[in-house]
Amino acid sequence: MTILMVLDHEFPPDIRVENEMEALIAAGHELHLACYTRKKRVTEEIWNGVYIHRKIISKFIYKSSVGALKFPFYFNFWLKFLKQLWKQHDFDAIHIHDLPLAQVGYELAYKNKIPFTLDLHENWPALLRIATHTQSLLGRLLSSNKQWTSYENSYCQKADNIITVVHEAKERLLNLGIPSDKIHVVSNTLNLDHFELPTGSPDEKYTTLLYAGGINRHRGLQYVIEGLQFLKNQKKPVRLWILGTGSYLNELKNLAKALHVEEQVIFMGWKNYTEMQKYFAQSDICLIPHLKTEHTDSTIPHKLFQYMYAGKPVVASNCEPIQRILEETKGGLVYTYNDPKAFAEKIKALSDNSKLYNRLVINGRKAVAEKYNWKNDSDILCQIYL
Repeated sequence: MTILMVLDHEFPPDIRVENEMEALIAAGHELHLACYTRKKRVTEEIWNGVYIHRKIISKFIYKSSVGALKFPFYFNFWLKFLKQLWKQHDFDAIHIHDLPLAQVGYELAYKNKIPFTLDLHENWPALLRIATHTQSLLGRLLSSNKQWTSYENSYCQKADNIITVVHEAKERLLNLGIPSDKIHVVSNTLNLDHFELPTGSPDEKYTTLLYAGGINRHRGLQYVIEGLQFLKNQKKPVRLWILGTGSYLNELKNLAKALHVEEQVIFMGWKNYTEMQKYFAQSDICLIPHLKTEHTDSTIPHKLFQYMYAGKPVVASNCEPIQRILEETKGGLVYTYNDPKAFAEKIKALSDNSKLYNRLVINGRKAVAEKYNWKNDSDILCQIYL
């Protein structure tokens, strides 16, 4: 089968998309990926066995995506691009990554009489409700959440297959009336073939906390920094490494300074996937402090499974999927997302109890090795394309 995947981002990198394409190629399919580029990358290449097709997108068309449901510019860009590809290739299926291009995928699938898979990485309407760019007056005018909710429902009904990343997301769609038999849970689990267990060890003079990822208000780092106030008198000084960059960086720096914990917080900047793994080895405890919202209650970050397999106990906020997995596997501790003192108590519990610490390490790694790994999820993906 020749499958066209469509991603409205730059590529590479994208761990989920890379894992899915690798699995489908291994199952004997021919994979093509259509994506845009703003970086003037080559427009055609073969990447790890996948035919990559890129189209340069103008700044205007790129910016117009926020108002795609009101104005046709963004959808027209993609329809023209994909119709050109169809003149050169015969595709047997179309696989759309995330909600925005669902309309484009359905129109092409319907016209060419092929199956349409909608791969929902996120709860898109919920994400837009908390996104910075939709909070301004212009953003609210261009991006109506009511429209996106209706759009999601419509194209989930029309899709032949829907992929979600966690069971909580499937339950959400079931509650919208989407038939169960076309919803498949393919999670953001760890591909063990591409993960090197980090070597090295933490500095014994400190308890080192690690956060890796984007930096915006919804990541919850403000409560972690506030929690450091309750960790000043530990036997070993507690320090926080923050790997990443984003719109909330200056606010976090100012907060650390205002609370007189700036010496405990080290902003390391953005690190690629390989570099990030090295920091796993040098940390004691890894953090997922996301704010609990409709969005975070129906998605799961890759890093949860990376941390667990790297042999690090996880301290995470009480977002439903993360809490469910940590309580099931006993691979970490959970605190109420907006309670700095509760966060600090979990850090103290791990710092003061080596038996608990080691038990969480063993449990987490075992859970990923046996259950929460990409081999199991890739089998579910491949069943869709039998």
